[in-house]
Amino acid sequence: MNNPVLEAIAGRRSIRAYKSEQISEEQLQALIAAAQQAPSARNLQPFHFTVVQDQALLSRINESMRAEVLKTALGKMKETFSASQYSVFYHAPTVIFISTDMSAEKRYARHDCGCAAENIALAAHSMGLGTVILGMPWEAFKGPDGDEYRRLLRFPEGYDYMVSVAVGVPAATKEAHPVAGGLVDIIR
Repeated sequence: MNNPVLEAIAGRRSIRAYKSEQISEEQLQALIAAAQQAPSARNLQPFHFTVVQDQALLSRINESMRAEVLKTALGKMKETFSASQYSVFYHAPTVIFISTDMSAEKRYARHDCGCAAENIALAAHSMGLGTVILGMPWEAFKGPDGDEYRRLLRFPEGYDYMVSVAVGVPAATKEAHPVAGGLVDIIR
């Protein structure tokens, strides 16, 4: 079927290399609008978006994340995270952090945040930008500087890190991963 949305879904890749040029304000506003339009359970919209373009702050969060991961990492993972040039954000010029209300009444908030992250990724792809959706920065919020990062990223009271999306102009791309088959049941 020829459909631009399906083509965007099939064409999007997790980009792990970015050019240093910053995305435009118009692109950023379009990405935030796409995120805000994500579906949410009972339309509670429990997400909060923090856009970080401050590379020094991203480096601090990256270093805290690396320190936490290296406490338990083994083998290839330890080797990867030990490399001084490693960045969980892949040196993207913009990272959108999505935090959420952690109260019991918002028990589907984590799913809602996933929808918002995917909206950002698909919208970025439609503009020729690259993204990678990231869960691993959570490690920085578990460490000793976690509360400081929550404050610096202006998470509202009762909110915590859920996911982030690195965004920028791709410096490289890759082929799609093979799609695993056999995981669909249709009951009619």
